[in-house]
Amino acid sequence: MNIADLRAEYSTVGVTREELRDDPVEQFRAWFDQACAAGITEPNAMSLATAWRDGRPVVRTVLLKQYDARGFVFFTNLESRKARQLAENPQAALLFPWIGLERQVMIAGTVEKVSIADATAYFITRPVGSQLAAWASPQSTVITSRQLLEMKWDEMKRKFADGKIPLPSFWGGYRVVPEVFEFWQGRANRLHDRFQYSRHGDARWAIERLAP
Repeated sequence: MNIADLRAEYSTVGVTREELRDDPVEQFRAWFDQACAAGITEPNAMSLATAWRDGRPVVRTVLLKQYDARGFVFFTNLESRKARQLAENPQAALLFPWIGLERQVMIAGTVEKVSIADATAYFITRPVGSQLAAWASPQSTVITSRQLLEMKWDEMKRKFADGKIPLPSFWGGYRVVPEVFEFWQGRANRLHDRFQYSRHGDARWAIERLAP
């Protein structure tokens, strides 16, 4: 197989400036709701790009769990590799690849921790197995076998068998505070529609069309 020969022709209707909301969060909400309605697998799955202080990047997939005018929130182990990178370089980029709709949304900005109260409020909504996994997994550290991980999970299951599972001190959330949005819609002949929202000095967002 020649990878260079792999290509798909995009055929959906494009997007015009007149169709876009003035507020990028509201535009995201419209597209996100459409992705959910279309049955896209895990529409809240997003690539998260972070970097060390010296600029070496890492990207992985995480799940969006909250969003509003303040920003886009995900949760993780606060001792993980991504958390260590964010401590050194509190900036990140997100990408939502809604391939089934021939769309993607990119968001970039600064990153801040969410409050313990917000992290706790979300943590208690997680399935019990996921709560136990937060306690069991020393995320991003080297482990010698899966068996050890499962043994630790069983240990936590016994430890918390008689009561509620508390929020681990090493677990919490981050909010990406947007500075730039890009909404991308696939078009025929690779003449895609791209619109960038960037914040000016005040609360206004400038909207510009980018060449594909």
